[in-house]
Amino acid sequence: MAMNNQLLAVVQHIESERGVSREIVLTAIEQAIMQAARKSRDVTNDLRVVINRNDLSLHIYDTFVASDEETGPGFLPLARARRIKPDIKEGDAIEIELPPARLGRIAAQTSRQMIMQKIRDAERTLTFSEYRDRQGDIVTGTVSAIVRRDVYVMVGKTEMLLPAKEKIPSENYQVGDTIKAIILKVEQDARGPSVTLSRSHPKFLEALFRLEVSEIADGVVEIMSISRDPGFRAKVAVRTSNENVDPVGACVGQKGTRVRAIVNALGGEKIDIVRWNEDICQFVAQALAPAKLESITVDPAQPNTVHVTVAPDQYSLALGKHGQNVKLTSRLVGWNIEVKKSMASASFEDQKAEAIKELAETLSVSTADATQMAEAGFLSVEGIVGEDEATFIAMTGLDEVTAKGIYAAALAVADLLGVKVGKEEPESVSDEELMYGEGENSPSNDAE
Repeated sequence: MAMNNQLLAVVQHIESERGVSREIVLTAIEQAIMQAARKSRDVTNDLRVVINRNDLSLHIYDTFVASDEETGPGFLPLARARRIKPDIKEGDAIEIELPPARLGRIAAQTSRQMIMQKIRDAERTLTFSEYRDRQGDIVTGTVSAIVRRDVYVMVGKTEMLLPAKEKIPSENYQVGDTIKAIILKVEQDARGPSVTLSRSHPKFLEALFRLEVSEIADGVVEIMSISRDPGFRAKVAVRTSNENVDPVGACVGQKGTRVRAIVNALGGEKIDIVRWNEDICQFVAQALAPAKLESITVDPAQPNTVHVTVAPDQYSLALGKHGQNVKLTSRLVGWNIEVKKSMASASFEDQKAEAIKELAETLSVSTADATQMAEAGFLSVEGIVGEDEATFIAMTGLDEVTAKGIYAAALAVADLLGVKVGKEEPESVSDEELMYGEGENSPSNDAE
């Protein structure tokens, strides 16, 4: 029996519109018809369905046992069986082709549903096979739907998901908009494979650089690290082993053409390109640019921590708006960065205000008490423990209980920092040293 034109049209439509191969479609139809037909009481579980790949004719076969003793489904009278196969014996099995009409109307309806389910399963399998090895690739698609804040994107014939958390916060989309994103992950779950996209992940920025900068694609320039505040600002650290290539210049491009293309793809997100350096101090200095730093020191007590000192007029520039610059730099270098104002060039009032702040934080005292100590000339822990307790109480004018508590706290901090307590006494001088001094005529030199 030749496949009817309607079903042939369905096969051709699925093959062309959904991108599923004809072999997968035909196999799905065979399995669906077979499963639906087996629900009939007149067939056995050995029933099989075959579609001729040349003329698309449908053939249905079932296996029966030749017997004159048994009757019912699965059995065939011996005389009838011998008309098909003359040498068959009692109890032997024989496969017979059945007319498709034998399946019945219910089986035919059920098979249609199963065919579509099989096609959908085949599509999911095809999707998983096609995209599981493409994680990290950039794709371009069209917004097909927006559900709550999640965006569904059609890439070719596959619908992918751009979750709300993977969008750039400043961007809004409408159905029909074109979106460029990275394939973040491809997962297989109970509902089938799903492809998740991202525009906010650092890997998306890395993929854009790989797309725009040939030196990165070729491996001449290497991206060492990336930190992003999606939609606002990003920092990218690059290096090269080729002395003839400027890694930063390669990423920027002639007159900024390369980085500008990336900025446009990110909706205006600002990008700082930094030269990577294995010396953490130099790396931090370049990453915090354009702020000018006075000093950078590695904290010997706290692991992966650097202290940066800047002039008061550079402080806000180093921190950035809402601390963005130092936060992105910290993520980029992988170290904790503490920025402080330099008091060397600051006015006396600025120095005093900074001292009050540090006293309050270090000794866990109120700003009022810290101010009272500063007014009395105590601007640091060293200054407090440099006097005895009674003098400190008398000079600050604090009540005795509060003053004693503060002094005890200062002693504890001084002990941790290794600060000497009390006024330093001049070293004692022996009578001989007074007499001879430390010149050439001293007894020690004579002894030599």
